[in-house]
Amino acid sequence: MAVVPYKDQNEDKKSQVATMFNNIAGKYDFLNHFLSAGIDIIWRKKAVSLLAPEKPKQVLDIATGTADFAIETLRLYPDKITGVDISEGMLAVGREKLAKRGLTNKIELKYGDSENLPFGDNSFDAITVAFGVRNFENLEKGLAEMHRVLRPGGTAVVLEFSKPRSFPMKQLYQFYFKNILPVVGKIVSKDNAAYTYLPESVQAFPDGQDFLKIYQKVGFRSTKWHSLTFGISSIYIGKK
Repeated sequence: MAVVPYKDQNEDKKSQVATMFNNIAGKYDFLNHFLSAGIDIIWRKKAVSLLAPEKPKQVLDIATGTADFAIETLRLYPDKITGVDISEGMLAVGREKLAKRGLTNKIELKYGDSENLPFGDNSFDAITVAFGVRNFENLEKGLAEMHRVLRPGGTAVVLEFSKPRSFPMKQLYQFYFKNILPVVGKIVSKDNAAYTYLPESVQAFPDGQDFLKIYQKVGFRSTKWHSLTFGISSIYIGKK
């Protein structure tokens, strides 16, 4: 059974995830940086640095949210970055951010479903996803769509939460995720479910080698996995 934000509702996961991010869009960036003590910024920089040798010209950022990862990817000097997301609320925050920084000619944000991407085959040199694949309703279908729109020889980079497995980080992580993060997230975001869903979805997500197996199943090759910050998050790389 899929992990969903609002257990008392009958909507599918995709609809619930969109609603959740619409609800927390205005507080999302603050909570991201605050609850991770700014480490999420370091993780994004690391993910982008791993993509640097590819020198991609056309980049697709899936589950772009407020465009933080897309903005970070500008360090690679691509010709264009396209960001897609199913939350109009998050996209609105992202567009405002881009406008303030004068980046609307560099990054285009549009509504798009990761499992039914509105692009032709072989359209992008690189694909990035930060903290998004965990929210896919059908993980395999979403990854297959990424593979479809990626050009032959292109690279997909996925940054996602994972589960520490060594003492004492495992115990500290579980305590923080289950007891502190949901309380702070609820108070700041005003959404009772969003930051309870986060640890539940991380717990259910197939991380590490399990994720690489799915990556490979949909067609990615030369797959690699980098563990970050004692296993709190991971970067997955695959080529087409």
